[in-house]
Amino acid sequence: MNPLLTKLHPYPFERLRQLFAGTVPNPAYSPISLGMGEPKHATPHFIQQAMVDAIYSTPSGLAAYPATAGEPKLREACCQWLQRRYGLSLNPATQVLPVNGSREALFALAQTVVTPSPTGQAAPLVVCPNPFYQIYEGAALLAGAEPYFVASDPARNFAADWDSVPEAVWARTQLLFVCSPGNPTGAVMPLAEWQKLFALSDRYGFVIASDECYSEIYFRAEPPLGGLEAAAQLGRADFKNLIAFTSLSKRSNVPGMRSGFVAGDAALIKPFLLYRTYHGSAMSPVVQSASIAAWGDEAHVVDNRAQYRSKFAQVTPILAEVLDVALPDAGFYLWARVQGDDAAFARELHALYNVTVLPGSYLARDGQGGNPGSQRIRMALVAETAECVEAAQRIVQFVTSRT
Repeated sequence: MNPLLTKLHPYPFERLRQLFAGTVPNPAYSPISLGMGEPKHATPHFIQQAMVDAIYSTPSGLAAYPATAGEPKLREACCQWLQRRYGLSLNPATQVLPVNGSREALFALAQTVVTPSPTGQAAPLVVCPNPFYQIYEGAALLAGAEPYFVASDPARNFAADWDSVPEAVWARTQLLFVCSPGNPTGAVMPLAEWQKLFALSDRYGFVIASDECYSEIYFRAEPPLGGLEAAAQLGRADFKNLIAFTSLSKRSNVPGMRSGFVAGDAALIKPFLLYRTYHGSAMSPVVQSASIAAWGDEAHVVDNRAQYRSKFAQVTPILAEVLDVALPDAGFYLWARVQGDDAAFARELHALYNVTVLPGSYLARDGQGGNPGSQRIRMALVAETAECVEAAQRIVQFVTSRT
């Protein structure tokens, strides 16, 4: 067996399952899960229909192997969306690549980018925010690198403190993962932060992987700034050492389709395509057809965003009565401070009120000052509004009963 597998930490939801083992939720309450970030809004019918139509109406249907690079029409649809959303003009043949969801692509990019060190030499580093999406860590470890977790500042919505990273760390860094809007905080990186990271990338030569899967769910007037958009504004039209990841899962409520794309530096896209060709990562033709339909329509995205805005407007004030919590910039998570141990909070809440939340410490690693997710919980407001409101009311009861 690959010895690097032994370095992987249990996934947060496996830890949650173990946390709840042996407890019996109060049968007086129906179960409500705010634990997993899985969209629950209805998938638009036109996307489902596009997939069904593709099975019967395309010449090959399911009777031919798809190309790893995807159909030209899909890459063009992705570029058209980038033009409408960010005002960018990318080459669909060299700067865009369809992927089977951002999760697998984030993992695969590390396998493409990281150059393992010879035996006896220090391993390369992959720098990650903290808290973070656990795929970043697993991708780094299985690529033969070591993850380095950047200290975060709770006073600035857990923004990464890039100035705290020693020069010796940057010198060994081959890949930097960033997430904006962030998971779990919902924070959006401003242009000045991007400028700092681009300067560091130019100096030390590392690749920046920008995870932007929550970009279309936001609560401010202006949509979140994207990594490619920031690069263009700063005169980096070639997107040197930058790859952005986006997905239809949250934007269009199709997590089961596993569809997204990466875009950016053509010099990175080319070897990434080579890796994916051997890895067997081609997207199904019917998923490609449905994806073309989804990327071409914004009306359903506007409606989806309105549903989240209404939901958060109702739920956040309820929870703010008893928790330190506020409306995020974007995304569909509430990142709340709780009294005492966050895992104990989640376990007791589940047992007494049948509401599932994710302990914040499961989304972070120990660093300077301890675990930045400690005494925090992440709540995914993905269910229908009435169910989320009911969950919030139960949480209020639970917190009130503990004080």
